[in-house]
Amino acid sequence: MNHVSSATSVSSAAPGASALPVTGPHCVVDAAQLRARGVTAARTAARCAPGGGWQRLLPGVFLLRSGRPTTEERLHAAVLYARRPPAGRARGVPAQPTGEEAPDAGAQAMITGPAALALHGFALRAPVSSLASMDRFDVLVPHTRRLRSTGCARIVRGSDLPVPQQVTGVPTAPVARALADTVAELTDAAQVERLLTEAVRGGHCDAATVVAELRRCELLGRPCVMDAVDALLLESRAVAEERLYLMVEEGGLPDPAWNVELRLPEGPSLGTVDAYWPEQAVAVELDTRVRRPGERPERDAAWTECARKRERLELLGISLVHMTPRKLRDAPDLQACVVRTALLAAADREPAAYVEVLPR
Repeated sequence: MNHVSSATSVSSAAPGASALPVTGPHCVVDAAQLRARGVTAARTAARCAPGGGWQRLLPGVFLLRSGRPTTEERLHAAVLYARRPPAGRARGVPAQPTGEEAPDAGAQAMITGPAALALHGFALRAPVSSLASMDRFDVLVPHTRRLRSTGCARIVRGSDLPVPQQVTGVPTAPVARALADTVAELTDAAQVERLLTEAVRGGHCDAATVVAELRRCELLGRPCVMDAVDALLLESRAVAEERLYLMVEEGGLPDPAWNVELRLPEGPSLGTVDAYWPEQAVAVELDTRVRRPGERPERDAAWTECARKRERLELLGISLVHMTPRKLRDAPDLQACVVRTALLAAADREPAAYVEVLPR
């Protein structure tokens, strides 16, 4: 992304202005910042006239130099436009909290949608091949904000806004919310599936977080999203299995029996596990369950069966370690330590009951 490396002093461009500089890698300011530095509206208008050296990027947002704005400057301009105070406050009228708009509503504006995904490192596909080629950036604001989309800023309203993340200095929606806001504009199941899969495969977030955000934004009922979520859950398990293999190898753990069913001799099945160390009677199970739309946790048969499996195995002296895809992604060394501790603790336990180990 291009940067403007030098800071611009407002005072040097506008006689009588404050000596406070505009700092940072860009020269984008709003009208309130200029007024605070003693630059009048008339002076601003004059500097934005042909040959004045400044330019107006969006209503109330200015670039303090000539030439084509960089992508970063356009992104900052879109956020500044969305964060500008209501009209009454802009004229110096004290803000009065109302049910329609919270005093800090403007401060919650952040880049979302495809631009946010690009900032997070997602691969862009045609017809938009890069962040710089985007004509407009989606800006997420509280649903109470009275703003219109204009120029490079497309206003997206929402409730329960997340805490923005600073990505290359730009307030950006977290991956899950950026995905949801992008998916909301799509109707092609293949496109939705590609984005959701990239989120998990690229390590940006786990499937449970994505599905929870899609549910919060009321998108799970769409046919193209439902099909993509099914593929996402399969991808999530495949990625988690790969990370489990890598954890065992890089953690220096002994090789287990992979993907096996445990069964009592001449008895019922005790269930399947993803890894099992027979000599130490330690099992690992990947917990990739995600509650689907309409499911109630207290009536979820899979969750109930999981608790029963753990109880049955523990009664037989088998230690069951649960791991989530998020734990394997964020703290594989810690998960290897948990397994290693369980293997070492086996020497101090009573011998476990004999069970048959069968391929899944």
